Amino acid sequence: MVDLADCLLVIDLQNGVCKGEQPIANFEQLIEQVNTRIEIYKADKRPIIFVQHNDEVLVAPQLDWQLAPELDVPADAQFVQKTHANSFWQTNLQALLEQKQIHSLEICGAQTEYCVDTTVKVAHSLGYQLQMVSGLSMTVDNSFMTAAQTIVFYEGIWRNRFLTLIDG
Repeated sequence: MVDLADCLLVIDLQNGVCKGEQPIANFEQLIEQVNTRIEIYKADKRPIIFVQHNDEVLVAPQLDWQLAPELDVPADAQFVQKTHANSFWQTNLQALLEQKQIHSLEICGAQTEYCVDTTVKVAHSLGYQLQMVSGLSMTVDNSFMTAAQTIVFYEGIWRNRFLTLIDG
């Protein structure tokens, strides 16, 4: 069993990402499993940070920008606003992690091939130890691969190169 990371980082589980024109695959299962991870981190009094994307579609504080209401957001959760797939680019994320003396992150969220992949690789390059429960990054079908194929593809790239993949 892998120990908990110092912090849980939940990326872009917003209405417009999860329930937009093309809803992400397995939404209910993803939310249920992310909520389980949130409860585990909350019970262990570890920080939980929600990252929210802001752009021309996901405009604060509109409904599409808001976190999916099915998420269990703890009262003491922290929030980071971003405008790029990289959760660290021009945000306060790294300063927040340094302030809390966080050296390891468990990452989950959407979309696998965009914001999750970029954040995984940047966090790795910044020296953070990373982990992810298999299947806790989600996306949509595209013209090349189904959502399931995309997740298998990216988890294969990340496994033991960028992060420790925990069997879910």
